[in-house]
Amino acid sequence: MIWAVVLALVGAFCLALGSALQERDAIRAPGGSVARISFLWHLVRRPRWLLGALAAAVGVGLHLAALSAAPLTIIQPIGVSGLLFAIVLSALFSRQRVRASQLLAGVAVMVGLVGIITLFPHGADSPMLPLSAAVTLASGVVAAGGVGYLVAPWLPAGARAILLAAFGGAALGTTSALARVIAVQAVADLAAVFSWLTVLAGAVAVFGGLLQQNAYRTGHFAAAYATLLVVDPVVGAGIGVLVLGEHVPTGPLEQALAAGAALLAIAGTTVLARAKHRNPEAAHPGTASSPSNVVRTTPGDSP
Repeated sequence: MIWAVVLALVGAFCLALGSALQERDAIRAPGGSVARISFLWHLVRRPRWLLGALAAAVGVGLHLAALSAAPLTIIQPIGVSGLLFAIVLSALFSRQRVRASQLLAGVAVMVGLVGIITLFPHGADSPMLPLSAAVTLASGVVAAGGVGYLVAPWLPAGARAILLAAFGGAALGTTSALARVIAVQAVADLAAVFSWLTVLAGAVAVFGGLLQQNAYRTGHFAAAYATLLVVDPVVGAGIGVLVLGEHVPTGPLEQALAAGAALLAIAGTTVLARAKHRNPEAAHPGTASSPSNVVRTTPGDSP
């Protein structure tokens, strides 16, 4: 059990490190306030961004290894500690001081998310999801995210960070739900990995990654990462409950506590979004922009 906890902590740090490294290249990449998908092609050719992707992949692997030896109720809350790692690392890379208000807001998000994760029951039958239902689900998430993508350039940077991270988190949460179905099917038949469901999960993951990197591009990394940490598991759990037949808190006390935890996480995220701390490189979004990559720029690009 102890080594599983250590793995989860190291995994949370690796995920935070990967995201903090990716933020720097996301900010410097050419494009407007919200870049197009060619933006991802630019990023995958940047050594530091790839290093961040590798660190994130190691983090995911360690997290899965920890889950193999300890319950979800123990490991998932530990993973949320990555938010504080991310806030500190981002400030270190941008050579700025970490404000006490940021740390307190980060703790609020962590406590809220830990409450949500802990209060939801984790027992469930093997999930079943027909391909037609998966396509409908993925299409709805992508359509909603597409609307957010079009609206985002008109918003101030802080609000844009939260909006894009929220839709990115929804896409990644949907990917997690699809991945769970694939993983369960693969236990019985490894060939299940090579299916249209896997292709669909990959496409939604790429779309979520585009929104996530554009959220980092705003310079409000702490708010974007906090939003991602909240929305991703909440959407994944929501799909589990509404589509895959997983369970929810049934008692009035548990429901009230879960609602309070959600409000605490939302409040902490709002504080992070309104914080004056912002990566200074994001103050000039026109950096190295090219007309082919620009969606649009607006007064909302100012800090």
